[in-house]
Amino acid sequence: MPIYEYECDNCGKQCEIIQKYDDEPLSICPDCDGHMHKLISHTSFILKGTGWYVTDYASADRKKAKESEKKTETKTEVKTEAAAKS
Repeated sequence: MPIYEYECDNCGKQCEIIQKYDDEPLSICPDCDGHMHKLISHTSFILKGTGWYVTDYASADRKKAKESEKKTETKTEVKTEAAAKS
């Protein structure tokens, strides 16, 4: 279940509440009976880059294809460097 953060408009108290997604949000502060509102917080889970699933959990065929791509790129780089030197 997700953890939601709330803040009281009256006393400024902040609290974290574990609630189901479909539970009603808190509206009354348990300390001062003031109005509470839900805060937007940052997540600690971030996906960066492209194709993270493919690169991290690749099948054996995908790994072989990647290796052959690297070999082809290396051969092309060697030919380019040799042509540049002559």
